[in-house]
Amino acid sequence: MDPKLGPKFNIPAASLTIFDTLTIIVCVPFYDWFLVPLVRKFTGHPQGFTQIQRMRIGLVLATASMLVAAAVEVKRLQLAAEFDLLDNVTDPVPMSILWQIPQYFLVGASEIFTSLGQLEFFYDQAPDAMRSLASALALGNYLSSFLVAVISHATSSSGSSGWIPNNLNRGHLDYFFFGGGAQGSQWALLLGMLERLSV
Repeated sequence: MDPKLGPKFNIPAASLTIFDTLTIIVCVPFYDWFLVPLVRKFTGHPQGFTQIQRMRIGLVLATASMLVAAAVEVKRLQLAAEFDLLDNVTDPVPMSILWQIPQYFLVGASEIFTSLGQLEFFYDQAPDAMRSLASALALGNYLSSFLVAVISHATSSSGSSGWIPNNLNRGHLDYFFFGGGAQGSQWALLLGMLERLSV
């Protein structure tokens, strides 16, 4: 993607994660001072949302992030084909890198709900001796890295370039994002069913 912002400044791709962090910094006070008191009026729950509701909202936002990422990747691949850049890894696809900001915003918003919900759930529901262990078992980042490695290997084992090759113009990162969105929605539905059972 095109990293140019103006005539002389290029945005490093790795710096886009700042939008995730900024979303958390800006939205946590909004969440605590506005959203929770507002929801508390409707639900009567002291924390506004139950712990499982927070995790479900976070999963829905994470799913939305994956679907936005998939849509951006579909458009990027279309532009790569249209401008004959499928085998050109040096020239950027003529699409601004800023199109990735909405997915980082959604990831940040999902982390607010999911992380807070998980921590409260583990510290409220786990026995005293297991609270630290329960929190440590939230291995989302490790599981994600493992999943990327497994999918990369599985989709390239038959001699094809796979979904996540070195040349992303020949890959199908969009399939990975659509799969992540499907997985997130399944977890959100599962949490919904668990919440109904626990009431």
